Amino acid sequence: MMHGYYLYRNAWRFEGLPHMEKKLDEKQWHNLLKKGGLFVRNTYDFDCKEETCFWYLIKDSFTPLEELPSKKRLKIKNALSLFDFQLVDKKVLYDNDSVKHYEESLALYHEKDKDGFLADFNYYLKQENSEFWACFEKETHDFAGFAINYVSDNACDYKITCILPRYQANALHTYYGLFHAMNEHYLGKKHFRYVTDGSRTITEHSGIQDYLTQNFNFRKAYCRLEIHYQWWMKIAVNLLYPF
Repeated sequence: MMHGYYLYRNAWRFEGLPHMEKKLDEKQWHNLLKKGGLFVRNTYDFDCKEETCFWYLIKDSFTPLEELPSKKRLKIKNALSLFDFQLVDKKVLYDNDSVKHYEESLALYHEKDKDGFLADFNYYLKQENSEFWACFEKETHDFAGFAINYVSDNACDYKITCILPRYQANALHTYYGLFHAMNEHYLGKKHFRYVTDGSRTITEHSGIQDYLTQNFNFRKAYCRLEIHYQWWMKIAVNLLYPF
């Protein structure tokens, strides 16, 4: 670890929330690359006014239930009537085989980089700044899903969300309930500056960012992006770029 960066899938990435990251000088990113990895991803000038090529998906104000359109309101009310969504100790996730359920969820989307997502799961499961949510069916008290969020400096990153496959039926609207409960907690009650579902994604295996934009009014917070490669990697990228 150096300057708040960690090595993730051969790339150095900032560990904190995006508004906390600053532009690295040449010495800083060189020192990171000396420790390994293929490149350093550095984002800065978070939520700038200019529309850039990179962004984080965020929500910075809570929308009360009564202010939502009727169809969305009904879906959330339905989920809240069927399930309990609550902050829990990480032991609850261990006790309910959450990693097994997460693997099952990834299989639904035919995710090729399953090992990478499981590495994410294990990493944030162990972080001091992580908070854990669980979803239980009210009638049976069965475990129906969970979320792992990274909290720092009055902001929250929704790192992992997982509803068990048998509770993903549209009529249950379980995801509506989970995200509404978390938004209400972090934005409505704790008055965090924002929550985020992460940065621009290429694969978008689950469609979650479109879902949050359409149903919970998440928006793009643009920022600057710089990629610093190992010298030999930079040559390879430049040679292959035209193709």
